Amino acid sequence: MFFTVAGMDHSLRAARVATFVYFILCGTTMGAWVVHIPAIEERVGISHATLGGLLVLLGLGAFLGMQAAGRLTDRLGARIVVPATGVLCSAALVLPGLSRDPWTLAGALLAFGFCNGCLDVSMNAHAVHVEKAYGRPVMSAFHATFSVGGVLASLVGAAVASAGLSPAAGMAGVGALGIGIALVSARALLPAAPPATDTDTAEQAGQARAAKHRNTSGRIWILAALALMVMLCEGAANDWSALHLKDILGAPTSTAAFAYGTFAATMTIARLLADRLVARSGSMAVLRYGAATAAVGITIVALSPWIWAAFAGWALFGLGLSGCVPQLFSAAGHADPSAAGANVSRVAGLGYLGMLTGPAAIGWLTHLVPLNHAFVLLTLLCAITAVAAGVLRTGSDRTHEMTASSH
Repeated sequence: MFFTVAGMDHSLRAARVATFVYFILCGTTMGAWVVHIPAIEERVGISHATLGGLLVLLGLGAFLGMQAAGRLTDRLGARIVVPATGVLCSAALVLPGLSRDPWTLAGALLAFGFCNGCLDVSMNAHAVHVEKAYGRPVMSAFHATFSVGGVLASLVGAAVASAGLSPAAGMAGVGALGIGIALVSARALLPAAPPATDTDTAEQAGQARAAKHRNTSGRIWILAALALMVMLCEGAANDWSALHLKDILGAPTSTAAFAYGTFAATMTIARLLADRLVARSGSMAVLRYGAATAAVGITIVALSPWIWAAFAGWALFGLGLSGCVPQLFSAAGHADPSAAGANVSRVAGLGYLGMLTGPAAIGWLTHLVPLNHAFVLLTLLCAITAVAAGVLRTGSDRTHEMTASSH
């Protein structure tokens, strides 16, 4: 029995490491595209406005891929879908680098977005299974390693540029390495979850699944709406943080660039630590107080006339948002383990739409009010998320509350 348990522990640790690898792979492939955008834009010969329109296709492809991968993961199992989509995503990465005109770039971005969305949802669904097997929160750390992949991509992109290589060569190199990593890591993934019970008939099992689906469907869409709001805030920070310091506070371009860096750094570091906080205080508390902290941070950004205070605000904004998305994804996956992929795809898909529309929403508001005042929308969304955090309330959260009140 000892050897069996030890073997299970080893397999679970291996599955967790493999999940980290796939999150890094997803972040690296997306980052490899991002760092080469200027060079590809120049090679294809398009304007910023045209590029903006083409990026919509990347988002559309990702959304469609998320919806397709969710049900496919539930049907075939993450052990098959995750490595397959990892290979496809890595292979599709080279397509934008090979594009020579707007039409081929449009097709390349649609295909790459689709494959990246498939990998995103399937690896998150597997992360839910790993978290359930561990019996403690581990989701936030997975999302932190996605950011690590972006850092690796920026380093590789800098090396490619300094060596005078074309974007296609750099992206092909990253893609080839990604294919190898996706295949090698596949064996460590967890197998598909077994049926809940062997005594139920097929009809009883189907009735139970249908009842559970009805009970969880409304909750899943609430989680999806919260994901949209939180990821809209993330998207707005990605695109407008540096411009805020430059245009509103008059900071030099070199200084303004650190606004996003501050936001991203606090988000990544906090995600590495968030799982311990969830284990101690519960996912509902992390979402509620995280969203409230983010609301305070972005309000400071919106109202402060000082650069140092703006940096502090962006840091608080990243700190507060860091644990929100992982908790929403985790809750969606655990709501019904037999439909984890489909549920995660709904939450991730709507959240991704928020990420895409966030920058546009803030841009539209700047036609009516100054940029810093437009950030009040983000304050409102964070406040709504904090108020609605009770949707994550579980038995463990009630235990945490009782323990806290007893002290």
